Amino acid sequence: MAAIVVLFELAPDQALGPEGVGPGVVAVHAAGQDPDVPEDPQARTFCGLDTAPMEHAHYRPTRPGEPWYPPELEQQRCRLCEVALHRL
Repeated sequence: MAAIVVLFELAPDQALGPEGVGPGVVAVHAAGQDPDVPEDPQARTFCGLDTAPMEHAHYRPTRPGEPWYPPELEQQRCRLCEVALHRL
């Protein structure tokens, strides 16, 4: 799989909780890494949304076979981003 940045789409007027996730997470998206600044995402997610208003999840799978998204947010993962990732 290509190097990706995992992003949280938050509900309006929501912020991440102290643990880094919370009820304000509407969806989990993926974007390619910026080639000049690998910690930063490219301008668009794999499903075509603007990454600027999204929060960086700072999530990376730790073992082979783990999902690209935080496992506790499986229901919020973007299915379109997931389809695009499988095509890479």
